Amino acid sequence: MTTRKSSYPSLASLERDLARCRACVEAGYPLQSLPVRAPLATPLQRAYLFGQAPGPVEGVERRPWRGSAGHKLREWLELSEEEFYASFYCASVTRCDPGRSTTGRGDRTPGPEEQELCSVWHNGELELLRPKLIVTVGLLALKRQLGFTTLTPHIGERYERDGSVVVPLPHPSGASSWPSLPANKQRLECALALVRAELERIP
Repeated sequence: MTTRKSSYPSLASLERDLARCRACVEAGYPLQSLPVRAPLATPLQRAYLFGQAPGPVEGVERRPWRGSAGHKLREWLELSEEEFYASFYCASVTRCDPGRSTTGRGDRTPGPEEQELCSVWHNGELELLRPKLIVTVGLLALKRQLGFTTLTPHIGERYERDGSVVVPLPHPSGASSWPSLPANKQRLECALALVRAELERIP
């Protein structure tokens, strides 16, 4: 049974309710998995990684960034799998695999109502974690976090919101051509350098 509170006293209590959430299914959306949750927060996690939604591999394993996009993201960041999960609390706009796009290319983008139904988890995590660094991955996460409606001008930039540094990244999905465009390579290198520098600055 879905339980969602307006606020949570601890991350553990939030994650317990998240694990059982079926709000989007109950609203009629054709999701392909149960909620995908971050590995439990540890004192070593210094940043919050905010993506769009889990894919099919993540939906099966119920752990974020397990598919090819996750491998590419770790390659970009020059982090081993262990270092990646130790550094980032991984979250997303929506928390279940939304299924494939009707075009057959890539995953379906969650609709506005799905995004709102899942916003309680993101809001609660930020309130409890108060991360020094938020890394958004892809346009939808950037739009939800900072309100921007375009991606390219913001890659390679650094923003500050509510006590957090925010660094946007493009999505590493193979369905996206953005990272492979020559004009975008310098922007991506700059953004990744910013993420690495901010991670080093966090105590």
